[in-house]
Parts: sequence; structure tokens; C-alpha cells
Amino acid sequence: MRIDVLSLFPEMFGPLHDSIVGKALDRDELEVEVTDFRQYSTDKHGNVDDYPFGGGAGMLLQAQPIFDAMAATQKNAQESGHDKGRVILTDPAGVPFTQKVAENFAHEDHLTFICGHYEGYDERIRSLVTDEVSMGDYVLTGGELPAMVMIDAVSRLLPGVLGNEESAPGDSFSTGLLEYPQYTRPADFRGMKVPDILISGNHQKIDEWREIQSLKRTLLRRPDLLDQLKLTGDQKRKLSDIKIDLEDNQQ
Repeated sequence: MRIDVLSLFPEMFGPLHDSIVGKALDRDELEVEVTDFRQYSTDKHGNVDDYPFGGGAGMLLQAQPIFDAMAATQKNAQESGHDKGRVILTDPAGVPFTQKVAENFAHEDHLTFICGHYEGYDERIRSLVTDEVSMGDYVLTGGELPAMVMIDAVSRLLPGVLGNEESAPGDSFSTGLLEYPQYTRPADFRGMKVPDILISGNHQKIDEWREIQSLKRTLLRRPDLLDQLKLTGDQKRKLSDIKIDLEDNQQ
């Protein structure tokens, strides 16, 4: 996969070269190119923003530098064998970023992120965009941090990036449920013991325990997620038993 980023602060993307994403870049499983769209400004001072028509507070990103930067990055991508792909604008008005959105993006050959700054964008920039995505109901100073979060979430879903192909499907939100508790050695740490079932060697019972724990953790911490899921009959029975156990423990 190729990922292009249009940003005024390319140096902010240095952390992408660390950890798992960095290893994927080193192995050429992922390609990330960050373009400073200020370089495409036709203003003699290199300005990329201006006051909004009609007045108002703050400055808006101009269309010209981003349009020209986009044209250049798309040309480079196509010359290296990639398609136009998806163009993602980080914006508070966009759809919420979720694991499902990350999984959807991970199937693409090419992604381009446009990182905004200042008060907002010239509305005409949206004509370049295929997806508008929000990280949540809050406002950040720019789109760089959201872009890095999305790149990280998407990259770890690419084949070979995590090393263990079973890791990503078992993550929280991938199944719609929160992930079950996990433990490593020692089996007894300062009196806190690993559940016996996990060291029993009975993988069928371990899988069943994990599903029950995922259901329980989701019920306690994110019950809203259960409303969005189509639970199987067996999961519904397990969830009912969990609720009964919780009620009994509260009495």
C-alpha cells in the first residue's frame, strides 16, 4: 500500500518510522510519502491561507496549494503503479473513525490524507475528497495527529505487518466486542494468579472462556456496542447468564 500525506508539518510524521509501522516501511510492505503543500504555493511569501470571504474569525487554507500538491502526488503515485485511491480529509464534520473504517481503508492500494490547519478549508478543497473522517467530538490544531492515528490503525491490518495473522482479527472492535483479558508469565505474580482455564491446555474451553470474557467486558464497559451487534443464539444465552451472575453478585 502507498500512503500520501499533504501537510504543512512533515516533520511531525517522524514517529511513523518507529515500532511496527517503521518495520513495515523498512520491509517495503508499506510506502508513506509526506508532501509539504506549502512548496506548491504561488504566493511569493509562501502563504497558503487567507481571510474568509464574508468575514469571520481565523484563516482558511487556500485551494490552489492543495490542488497543485494533490496533482503532483497523484502523478507520482500513478507513475509508480498505484491507482488514485481514496482521498481522506480529516474534519470534525466527517464520519467517526472506527475499526470498520480502518478495515475498509486497508483494502485499498493507495490512500491520501489531507491535513488541515487554521480555521478550516476553502470549501472547494472538498471536491478532491472521497472520505471525510473525524477522530471524535473535539477539535485539534491540525490534521496531522488524526492522520497518524489512522495510518497506524490501517497499517497494522496489512498482510505481514504484525507478523501473526491472527493478531488483528482478535483485537478489540474487530469482532464488535472488546478484547478478552490476557496474561503472560509468571502464572502467579504477587498473589495475582492467571485463571486456571488458560493453563489447562483445553483450547475449546479456553476459546469459550475468552468469548464469555469479551461479552462481559463489553457489557460492563461499552454496552452500546452490544446494541450494534447481531449476536448468535449461543452468545445471547451466554450474555443472559453473565447478567444473572452480575445481578447475583450485587445482592
